[in-house]
Formats: sequence, structure tokens, C-alpha cells
Amino acid sequence: MQFIIVGIGGQGILFTSKVLGHIAMTKGEKIVGSEVHGMSQRGGSVISHYKIGEYNSPLVEKGQADILLAFDQMEALRNYDFLKKGGSAVVNVHDPEHFENEDLRYFFSDNQIKLYRMMGYDILKKHMKGNFLFLNVLILGAMCGAGLGGVSLEEVKEAVSELAPSRFVEANLKVLDLGYDAIKG
Repeated sequence: MQFIIVGIGGQGILFTSKVLGHIAMTKGEKIVGSEVHGMSQRGGSVISHYKIGEYNSPLVEKGQADILLAFDQMEALRNYDFLKKGGSAVVNVHDPEHFENEDLRYFFSDNQIKLYRMMGYDILKKHMKGNFLFLNVLILGAMCGAGLGGVSLEEVKEAVSELAPSRFVEANLKVLDLGYDAIKG
């Protein structure tokens, strides 16, 4: 399985890769990945290429990703072309009108891409007092709610409980459920 995880600096893209890697390693699966985060400390683009299975190269080729996890809808727009035909995208949306673009809708339809949109910032404002640091686990929860990635919500909860700083574990678990419910419900 091949993932592309995108967003902007400070959104927790690297932690998300770490969680997925932890789960894969506990299952005895081979993982390989690479991150590009040159401007991440200044809010610039961050992209993580991540593969589970028998791959030699860490980079995902355009048109080969099974899953795109996008913490920012504009970063999603820049990276949709990584998805293979029949791939899936979980996208944090802040402007739903963005998806009314006829060319974008055609691209999704023509490539049979399953799109799971979530108003992540609104969810975090309502339930987490606007603490956007939890966006990464919200996206992971949504991925599980969509039945993507070959991981269960319980596996993600276990990995987050082990990897997150102890003072944030309870909040992370709450947010995982919020992301799951936002897509599953």
C-alpha cells in the first residue's frame, strides 16, 4: 500500500507517518518512506511518501498512491496526481466551494477516486477549543472511518497511546473518535 501524506509545517504529518509505521512494524510488515519538509518550520509544504509492503524505493510515483491524506485542501490540490486510478483521498476542507470546480470533479470521476471530505477545523473548534494541533489524529480517525489504510481504529488508538506525549494521549483518543465519526457517521 502506498500513501502520500501532505499538509503544511506544524500539522503533524511526520507524526502521522510514525503512527502508521509503528502499526505496520507491529504486524511484521516492511515499511519504507521519505519526507520532504524544507519549509515546514515556516508553514511551507510538507509531503511524506510512505509505503507498506515489498518496495525498494521510498518515493511514490505519480499515479501510484493508494491513499492521499491531506491536512490542507490546497496541498491536496497540488498532490492529487499522485493517486492511482481507484485511489482514495481524505481531505481536511476549509472551503467546500473548492470542490465545485468542474475540472476537479471530472478528474475524480475519470480516475474513480473516492473522496472523503471533512471540515476538520470546524470539528476542532467545536470539540477541542480550536486546538488545531490535533488535526493529524483527526485525519487518522477519518481514514479509519472510511475503512482505508488496512488499519483499524483500535490499532491507531494503541499506536497513538504509545507514541504521543502522555499529557496528550486522552485528547488524541477523543479526536480519533471525532474523525472516525465524521466520516463513518
